[in-house]
Amino acid sequence: MGNDLADGIWGSGQRTGNELQQLIGRVAVCEGRVEQVLAGIRDTQLLNWESPAGRAYRDALSAQAGALRSARGRLEDARQAVARRAGEGSHVLSTGSSWPG
Repeated sequence: MGNDLADGIWGSGQRTGNELQQLIGRVAVCEGRVEQVLAGIRDTQLLNWESPAGRAYRDALSAQAGALRSARGRLEDARQAVARRAGEGSHVLSTGSSWPG
């Protein structure tokens, strides 16, 4: 009976580790999508905008690009935080204890 409890605890930890790895992958995909949108914005901004409306559109795109760069940075921070957490979880699983040493 005690082994069933231990198996459940370790199985849960492994499942959580797998879920964290999947989350890291999903956040990385989001980062890639943001980068694709930023590339599209850069391409659009390179077009020759001579009308006042065109210049205003380019200015609006510039503001949106700034917000997307900020979001990309937050996504990167989140991915790194989850990766650190996943690393901490694997340490607990490998040592069998959360205590250092």
